[in-house]
Amino acid sequence: MMAKKYVLKLTTEERGELQQIVKRGKAAAWKVQRAQALLQCDQGESGAGWRDEQVAQAYGCTTRSLESWRKQAVEQGPLSLLERKPRTGVRKLDGEKEARMVKLACSQAPKGWARWTLRLLAARLVELQIVDSISYETVRRAMKKMS
Repeated sequence: MMAKKYVLKLTTEERGELQQIVKRGKAAAWKVQRAQALLQCDQGESGAGWRDEQVAQAYGCTTRSLESWRKQAVEQGPLSLLERKPRTGVRKLDGEKEARMVKLACSQAPKGWARWTLRLLAARLVELQIVDSISYETVRRAMKKMS
């Protein structure tokens, strides 16, 4: 067995906060699960020091998840695991691009087609350089929002 690269040793304060989350039970299930797992992974003086396999089996997660949780806990602090990362999604279609898409969808369909399909619209939006790339599913969601 390979030695752990990231060994978690919780301070008394960190351990207390994690225990409060577990004890209270008012937090989201994923937070409680992570807090419980971290408490069992703790290699400090008052930590349980369980192996990853034991923790994974006890708390219903994978050993790979535990490895990444331990890494983040060591690098950024154990309480960073209890916060969700903000989504950084970039919208492909803003108001102006959506308007151009609707205008295109309301226009005459291409030759050989009775009507515009989502895939045709997506391809034409790229062809007209309205967007760099777009999936037909994004077009569908935008069109659904319009109607």
